[in-house]
Amino acid sequence: MGQGGLLIGGAFVAIWASAFTVAGVVVREWPPLWSLAIRFGLTAPILLAVALAFRARLPGREDLLRVALLGLFGMGGYLALAWLAMARIPTGLVALICAATPMLVAAGESIFLRRPLPRMAWVGLAIGWSGVALLGFLRAVDGLAAAEASGFVFAVGAATAQAIGLLIYAPAKGRVDMWVASLGQTTVSAVLCLVLALLLEGAAPRSVHWFTLGGLFWSMIVVGIGGYALYFVMLKRVPASTASALQLLAPPLAAVFGWALLGERLYISDIVGGVLTLSGLALLVRARARG
Repeated sequence: MGQGGLLIGGAFVAIWASAFTVAGVVVREWPPLWSLAIRFGLTAPILLAVALAFRARLPGREDLLRVALLGLFGMGGYLALAWLAMARIPTGLVALICAATPMLVAAGESIFLRRPLPRMAWVGLAIGWSGVALLGFLRAVDGLAAAEASGFVFAVGAATAQAIGLLIYAPAKGRVDMWVASLGQTTVSAVLCLVLALLLEGAAPRSVHWFTLGGLFWSMIVVGIGGYALYFVMLKRVPASTASALQLLAPPLAAVFGWALLGERLYISDIVGGVLTLSGLALLVRARARG
């Protein structure tokens, strides 16, 4: 990987990790679901303009349905649950739990799509899931408050929802234009989060601090648009195995951001569980790369 690829990879990891930190900033003032409804609602018109500028083609009916379901589960459902979690537990901890998504996808591909996994990949899955279990168990031993317990449930639900969305969308991955996919799932996510916000959180927020506004802008433009675009650029510049390995750096970096910028505290048990989760994921990635 050349210097250009290294810079792109480093920028992607930093942006991806910052997504959790800025979400933690926003949910300190605004309700999570309203925050996402506003974010998606403002992002969709921008993506529409980009898609029109690039003359992106609409996918067929079946692929369009897959894009909609990706938005329902893989983006809207995932982020709604993740942001609800980050309103209750440290953002770095949510990032570590959500790192389980690729393990769920791999297991789902093996069970439902009949794609066999190498034996070492199953070992990686076992190690990774033991890490997730350890994260919850040791916290529970310390005595989970009701809000913290629900935060764990939301975080695990977020990883599961994202995995479901990715599995549904997988057959259409090579056929759908990147900007159309982003527009479709963002629009569906906006509707989903707006409905949930109206049902569960009541009236929309009426005040905003400049720090919250800055976090929302960063989440929209830098992460929601720039991060996804940079990811596709990175896939063209670096090997897929390297790109997967770089993604493993985002959760621990998110934990560092949360500690440094939000004053969040992670316990030793969180770090041990996170190391196990990421080690299992790394083993899974390596085993699948070897095929």
